[in-house]
Amino acid sequence: MSSPGPLITILVTYLYFCISAGPRYMRDRKPYDLKLIIQIYNALQIVLSIYLVYLGLEGGWANGYNYACQPVDFSVNPTSMTMATAVWLYFITKIIELVDTVFFVLRKKMNQVSFLHLYHHAMMPVCGWIGTKFLPGGHGTLLGVINSFIHIIMYTYYLMASLGPQYQKYLWWKKHLTAMQMV
Repeated sequence: MSSPGPLITILVTYLYFCISAGPRYMRDRKPYDLKLIIQIYNALQIVLSIYLVYLGLEGGWANGYNYACQPVDFSVNPTSMTMATAVWLYFITKIIELVDTVFFVLRKKMNQVSFLHLYHHAMMPVCGWIGTKFLPGGHGTLLGVINSFIHIIMYTYYLMASLGPQYQKYLWWKKHLTAMQMV
């Protein structure tokens, strides 16, 4: 966290792979079958998101945070350290989520690699780094708790969709997922 250099290196490598090197590498290859890896990844994302919601609630939002205005507590008491841990883990998950796009490239699903997708996935780790470095608590963490809760729903949907038709019939809430993501 002492320097943004490592993060910038990761993001430049990510963008280079997703925009240039990856599509060139995949041009004359068949799409990779990553079904099992993606299922494991989605399950991991669900667990991480549940844990982040738990930490966010324990670190303050169910433990005395003021919904009107909550300053950052820079002390080392257990509650503020729990929230600081949640903020750091949230930042790490934003880096892990770069793999979403790598999966698209390796599966030759380039129609899903839009400018908005790349922008979102490149900017979220930057925002996470800033939050971890300068604001490891306080009011801004509510967005991370909400985002992590949405990710529980989103990655559960992705996992169920990847399990085949016998589970896809239970995805009646699919049309509501996009609306929830937009909110």
